[in-house]
Amino acid sequence: MAAELYIARRVRRFSRAHNGAIDVEHLLYAGLTRSAIRARVRRGRLVLIFTAVYAVGDPELLPLVRQSGALLSVGSDSVISQRSAAAVWRLAEVDPNVIDVTVIGRRPRPRTGVKLHYAKTLTDITTHQNLRLTNVPRTLIDFAAQASASELTHAFGEARAKWRLTDPKLKAALKRTPRNHPGAAIVRAMLAEGGTYDRSKAERLMRTLCRQAELPQPVTNVMLNGHLVDFLWPDRKLIVEIDGYGTHGTRQAFEADRRRDRGHIANGYAVIRITWAQLENEPMAVIAAIAQALARRAA
Repeated sequence: MAAELYIARRVRRFSRAHNGAIDVEHLLYAGLTRSAIRARVRRGRLVLIFTAVYAVGDPELLPLVRQSGALLSVGSDSVISQRSAAAVWRLAEVDPNVIDVTVIGRRPRPRTGVKLHYAKTLTDITTHQNLRLTNVPRTLIDFAAQASASELTHAFGEARAKWRLTDPKLKAALKRTPRNHPGAAIVRAMLAEGGTYDRSKAERLMRTLCRQAELPQPVTNVMLNGHLVDFLWPDRKLIVEIDGYGTHGTRQAFEADRRRDRGHIANGYAVIRITWAQLENEPMAVIAAIAQALARRAA
């Protein structure tokens, strides 16, 4: 009995430090035999999530167990990155099918459920919720190569509001990023034209304009048809999205936003796209276009 308690404490200590994940090596180090591991699997006390990596309990009840398990599977020279890091920072929706992991200095074999990325060096690393992951500026640079324009605009707005992202921090991270990094050019273009705007500032400005024009106030940052939209007038089925020219630095991002718009339109919504520069520098033209659209959809 004493031995069982000792083993249980060691398993619990390690798994708690890894969001409920543990690998075979540490199960054996804790004192379990391979037959004991198989017995725990049969009883559901261990659930295989990657090759030789288990969740200590139900993975559905352990929010970050798969991310921690992916790192255990790949090795200590790996970090959560790209969309998966953006999701941990609550800047993007999680991809339920794959976990993005960057490996530093080597190229391991592929793993099912893990999308591997490679870097010769990487210093923009931090720890958050017991996970090694890219810090917020580097996460946004990496995410820029994957995200749609609306997703990236939203991510930057949330980072400004929640994590106090600043241009100096972002520019410093860009200097440490390889020049040929696919997301770096997009972020540089966004910085050049003010496309990494503060989302809370945009919301305040939009609400002020609507109040001055005696227009109904929109709902902000709401999920609709499986996508996050910036401003929504639900009774008029009108959507306003804020774009930056820099966010359309790839054909993938441009096409993704058009697919989103088609989906909204197919469900009876109208979509107006404006830029942060237009909202800030041409507010009367923006609010006039919104007023006209609201009037048309009220008829």
